Amino acid sequence: MALVVPTHGVVADRCAAWLHGVPILPRTARTEIPLISVRQRPGTRMRRGGVEGGERVLLGRDVMECGPVLVTTPLRTACDLGRSLWRFDALAALDGFLRVGLSHSALLAEVERFKGYRGVVQLRLLAPLADGRAESPGESALRLHWYDAGLPRPELQWWVVDDFGRRLYRLDLALPDIGYCAEYDGEEFHSAASDLAADGQRRGWLSSARNWHVEVFTKHDVYDPAVDPCPRLRAGFEAASTRPFRTPVLPS
Repeated sequence: MALVVPTHGVVADRCAAWLHGVPILPRTARTEIPLISVRQRPGTRMRRGGVEGGERVLLGRDVMECGPVLVTTPLRTACDLGRSLWRFDALAALDGFLRVGLSHSALLAEVERFKGYRGVVQLRLLAPLADGRAESPGESALRLHWYDAGLPRPELQWWVVDDFGRRLYRLDLALPDIGYCAEYDGEEFHSAASDLAADGQRRGWLSSARNWHVEVFTKHDVYDPAVDPCPRLRAGFEAASTRPFRTPVLPS
């Protein structure tokens, strides 16, 4: 980045998030090198190959040094992405910044600073829902579908234990009182034959030994505009709500 970003330019948006350790680059970044987002003061605009230039009003507290380049701070970057990205990616960005250490209270306090800015209504809606326990953008997107389906606020990364209280499995989104959960299976850890076998064994045990109702979703379910996972989420919730479920009593 230092080779193409001028000294008066500030790396922003998705590229800034990447520098801060938040994986929210476009999904095409796996096969195509993304443009570097560079923002400058109003009245100036950078035009250079490999760079997406633009103007932005930034306060001194919005900018920090990251090695040899200037970059928007985690708080400013989170607010910018929460306003500007597609809502499913926007929540993933907010979750990601909380996961790497941004204070939720600081995020909530900053929202009204952007009153009148494009996308602030979305930021107001998503900031209270942000949760640093989400471990991937896919999980964040699934959770937003969960809320769209009208379901109660879930527990994230809920541990299921054995008969002796030892932690066995974590569930992405869970309602432990009724034994209902939704899992996001990303390609990286759920594509190999060994992964699929382990997933099947784990979910079989959850169903037979713990009576959990498990719904599994992939990237096609959460990102394909032609697919609506909300009916399946609601149906799973209703099925879990109408059957007996007992939390196991652990030895003292």
